[in-house]
Amino acid sequence: MKRMLINATQPEELRVALVDGQRLYDLDIESGAREQKKANIYKGRITRIEPSLEAAFVDFGSERHGFLPLKEISREYFKKAPEGRVNIKDVLSEGQEVIVQVEKEERGNKGAALTTFISLAGRYLVLMPNNPRAGGISRRIEGEERNELREALNGLIAPADMGLIVRTAGLGRSSEEMQWDLDYLLQLWTAIKEASLDRSAPFLIYQESNVIIRAIRDYLRQDIGEVLIDSVEAQDEALTFIRQVMPQYASKIKLYEDSVPLFNRFQIESQIETAFQRVVELPSGGSIVIDPTEALVSIDINSARATKGSDIEETALQTNLEAAEEIARQLRLRDIGGLIVIDFIDMTPAKNQRAVEEKVRECLEADRARVQVGRISRFGLLEMSRQRLRPSLGESSGIVCPRCNGTGIIRDVESLSLAILRLIEEEALKDRTAEVRAQVPIPVAAFLLNEKRNSITKIELRTRARIIIL
Repeated sequence: MKRMLINATQPEELRVALVDGQRLYDLDIESGAREQKKANIYKGRITRIEPSLEAAFVDFGSERHGFLPLKEISREYFKKAPEGRVNIKDVLSEGQEVIVQVEKEERGNKGAALTTFISLAGRYLVLMPNNPRAGGISRRIEGEERNELREALNGLIAPADMGLIVRTAGLGRSSEEMQWDLDYLLQLWTAIKEASLDRSAPFLIYQESNVIIRAIRDYLRQDIGEVLIDSVEAQDEALTFIRQVMPQYASKIKLYEDSVPLFNRFQIESQIETAFQRVVELPSGGSIVIDPTEALVSIDINSARATKGSDIEETALQTNLEAAEEIARQLRLRDIGGLIVIDFIDMTPAKNQRAVEEKVRECLEADRARVQVGRISRFGLLEMSRQRLRPSLGESSGIVCPRCNGTGIIRDVESLSLAILRLIEEEALKDRTAEVRAQVPIPVAAFLLNEKRNSITKIELRTRARIIIL
């Protein structure tokens, strides 16, 4: 049976896990120490207009100013109707106030990506109040179901100047249920507009729901047998929301009261730990190695001790098929977005390559993010891109190593010692240098004083400067 498990016993961290039996297939962790801004709505002020980037920078109350591209600016904010090609300097002005929504979280030294085209997600619908040309039906819904939903959408009483998208949760819902969801979103938009008039920018107008409410809204389907929550307060919060939005599922919300921790009961703590590891073992004895870089995420497959096949080609195929399934799972657990390059074990037969490609696509069908998958190249590489729904698990739950600055390696003692010795010599050669002090790690000091004492003495004699190693 599929279950949603909500662990809310620690106020610093809320965790939501989706399991099928005892196999973890999706995970969402929200840290109290790291505020999530995605989907929040702010009143901001334009601080700088950059024509070369065709964008504006907006102070919306965050430490870094947000980035607002011209294509994400509604014409309602233009000072005058543009003629021909739009010049951002002509239609916007510094100091102008705008209502913006965070589309992408801050990453590294980049500010948040903003849009003025607001999207309000409900249970069955997404309302775009200032984007009438947008709308339609979720791309994940196909065939006859699209036609049924299109008819239901046409039956809704909605303002003509607003856009609507039907979510996958809208499948099988009546027009009355969708109308109720739409009315709720319209009331919310009215409240947001009224709140935006209260004071001058920058300030937060609307905060997206926490991970518990988001998970119930986005993931709770008919196939989820029960929702187990290990906190009374979190259960009350979930029940309040569910009775308002989808009362038919209220009976699925249950309080977990066992003395054994919830995630331990379903044996998923060890599975969660794999999402923080660089190397993930495969059942056959092979492994996958996941390395995020600035430009892309590289994933390497190693056969290692894998002996599943009858010959080398069969072993390669079986290990790659196993890896395809685990990679799709790890992408969801880690919430990896952007460009991903997978280095599969070399396979000679073209049919084996096609089988692995099909396996990758099949395993990614359940992914909520938009995914584009290429084909295996002659170098054995498969390129794919995955929509970045939120910061990855590594970004939201980790910090960059202060020793290696995220590179994963530091210079060895000998290399570092010689570099420092050259620096000491350079400083000693400068005019009027009487003394050079070098404060270094103990292993480096030991190497310099034992292995390079003669070199240090020669520098002192030549430069007449005193050298002290601390």
